[in-house]
Amino acid sequence: MSGPIPSTPGALDDRELKLMIGAVASVLFIASLGQTVVTTALPTILSELGGLSQITWVITAYLMAATVGAPVCGKLGDLFGRKPVMQGGIVVFLVGSLICALAPNLWVLVAGRFVQGVGGGGLIVVSMATVADAVPARERGRYQGMLGSVFAASTVVGPLAGGFIVQHFAWEWLFLLNLPLGLAAFVVLARSLATVPTGRRPSIDYAGGLSLSLLLSLAVISASLGGSTLPWSSAEMQGLLIATLAALAVFVMIESRAKEPILPLRLFRINNFLVSNAVGLIVGSAMFGTIVFVPFFMQVVRGMSPALSGMFTFPMMVGIILGSSISGRIMVRTGRYRWMPTVSTLILAGAMASLAQMGTSTPEWWIAVSMVLTGLGIGPVMAVGVTSIQNAVPLTMVGVGTASANMFRMIGGSVGTAVFGAVFAAGLTRELGGALGGMNPRSLSKDAIMAMEPGLREAVVTGIAEALHPVFWAATVLACLACLMSLFLAEIPLEERSMSRTAEAD
Repeated sequence: MSGPIPSTPGALDDRELKLMIGAVASVLFIASLGQTVVTTALPTILSELGGLSQITWVITAYLMAATVGAPVCGKLGDLFGRKPVMQGGIVVFLVGSLICALAPNLWVLVAGRFVQGVGGGGLIVVSMATVADAVPARERGRYQGMLGSVFAASTVVGPLAGGFIVQHFAWEWLFLLNLPLGLAAFVVLARSLATVPTGRRPSIDYAGGLSLSLLLSLAVISASLGGSTLPWSSAEMQGLLIATLAALAVFVMIESRAKEPILPLRLFRINNFLVSNAVGLIVGSAMFGTIVFVPFFMQVVRGMSPALSGMFTFPMMVGIILGSSISGRIMVRTGRYRWMPTVSTLILAGAMASLAQMGTSTPEWWIAVSMVLTGLGIGPVMAVGVTSIQNAVPLTMVGVGTASANMFRMIGGSVGTAVFGAVFAAGLTRELGGALGGMNPRSLSKDAIMAMEPGLREAVVTGIAEALHPVFWAATVLACLACLMSLFLAEIPLEERSMSRTAEAD
């Protein structure tokens, strides 16, 4: 097998490195912004296009598609070079944005978000792999920490921008504004990264990509419908679960025989690959669940405006930036990282337990502190996970290895958000089924709640707050599980990474 094709050949001087990092950061910012910009806008959008019980579909569609796009684009980056794959990802992302802006109903919007996600997932992965191409292993912690900070900034700027836009303009502008931003990133990318011709025609694992798409789609649909729309014991649900297992078996069979597999199965024999991705999957579910449900709580239960509710993601950004930056510096100075995910996921568990107690009278400072702790629990996992995987996999698989870190985090985000949505929908029925007469609690909208007479409105918002408690308690349990898993992470000092590892992939 031929080695990876770097987008930036040879050693970069300081100016070239800064230019490359700037270009990669701008691409990463736009892609990750697409994940969160709709979160604070969802109550407004769904008041026009659908009920509150559909809140997770607009997020889940993006995350599910990004989960598929991540390993596919990571592998294509290994085969063809990072630059053309990033440029293609920008184009796909912008097409999806246009579909969303023109969507006449909820399900067209969901389809547009899916297209957006395919491009966005690829951009996130390939941008991080580009850094691995250009930076020595021991220095990667610093730069991955910087990219983690960019990711965190977009996590907060997205909800703030989304809230401001829907409060003052039509929600379609959430997606139309991507067009000039994406085109600007395309131009910056064209000028800052070199293109390296491959001189060959690699084999592309189309069957693996399709089977992975089918597997993840079935997993997300099962998680969304199970226990809420369909009872777990129903024939339909059993059929979905059997189909999911069958898709998993087909994917494993295809990948074991593929010449250039999307996700090489031998990576699963690498301890740090397994542990880092398992922890990342769980942390992804907690992160995206928090991004979706805390602004939702502040708008629907506390009556805040979309823009103001988005401010409550800012403390989480501060925590992620601090956690990611500090862990990156520790890795640079010591070359070690094993203990950091254990401490951070323990902090995350405490933060989720705190959010599980939110009610109509919970002080806002309490929620803000809980969000800071949430960010401190997430940041080190993001920085350490990517670095530990890149340091453990063969050099010819850095792209797909980096993709795996983002893929499993987004699997956690998509499946976890779907599960949390199902838990919330079931909670709505349980808490409000008797209070609304013949009205279906899942058809509620923010506007309908605001139009209720005061006594009924108070009962409804209290019921919604109670329905959210199981969501965060479930996230607490998952964070504790991630803490236990992180104990199995192996310490591979970063300075031991050498180019001789390329031979492992041949």
